[in-house]
Amino acid sequence: MKITVIAVGKIKEKYLEDAIGEYAKRLNRYCKLEIIQVADEKTPEEAGPAQKQRIKAREGERILAHRKAGAYVIALAIQGQMISSEELAARIERLGVEGRSHIIFIIGGSLGLSDEVLAQADWLLSFSPMTFPHQLMRVILLEQIYRSYQILSGTPYHK
Repeated sequence: MKITVIAVGKIKEKYLEDAIGEYAKRLNRYCKLEIIQVADEKTPEEAGPAQKQRIKAREGERILAHRKAGAYVIALAIQGQMISSEELAARIERLGVEGRSHIIFIIGGSLGLSDEVLAQADWLLSFSPMTFPHQLMRVILLEQIYRSYQILSGTPYHK
């Protein structure tokens, strides 16, 4: 299985880079992991709704440029479905059984994802109704993907 994470913005803190690196290393035994960072747009403090929409649209164009035909796309969105770790593991397993060999997870920038990205996703996933920094979300997502593989392999890590 190939898993791609497309995320807006660069990681600025070393501790987050270290955590991402650790989970990427752990995941190497289960899947081929690719992390793609796309440039974020600077959002002025006084940005109005129309300007925020344009910013999300530009970031969305960068995200969609990396979408691959045949991949199953999961967009992380606050309005998405909340599930348990076991349910995420089951979905990853089911996608593999159905012949899907590539899953793309998309993490938006500080304003979220454009309507176009959301419309082109196969599924919207929410980790919580709370808002998390998009940089930290990469760590949380990779940990949950790793946890999914641990659940599927029956190791005690996931408990």
